Amino acid sequence: MTIIEKINDGIKEAMRSRDQLRLDTLRMLKAKILAVDARCTLPDADVLKLFKTYFGNLQEALDHAKTANRPELITQLTGEMAIVQEFLPKAPSLDETKKIVEQAIVDSGAKTKKDFGLVMKSIMKINSAVDGKVAKELANQLLAD
Repeated sequence: MTIIEKINDGIKEAMRSRDQLRLDTLRMLKAKILAVDARCTLPDADVLKLFKTYFGNLQEALDHAKTANRPELITQLTGEMAIVQEFLPKAPSLDETKKIVEQAIVDSGAKTKKDFGLVMKSIMKINSAVDGKVAKELANQLLAD
């Protein structure tokens, strides 16, 4: 079952159970897909890229809502993020991420922080589900000045 089929089934189920937040979020995800491909024939890898971008947008909106002290918006965004996360691959733990970063440094042959771009590129080749912010911090710690 493709991601698009799962979303369509989820929309039907949310309509039956009258779960408005889930329905709205799934419709937004479907709209993201339709904006790129009107026939909904995107491969799952491309769909996941769209969802990662949307998840990042939600995280940024959540940060803004926290600084603006908007509890109702924080609750809504947290719920949306949980629903979007159901479709994203599980991110590796901190220890696993550190191993991936170390492997990427070895693979890319990086020695200093000037080689940071090569390391990040290698990290994403090894495992694209890695949290970029965490990987960036670990790479900065492990690379010499």
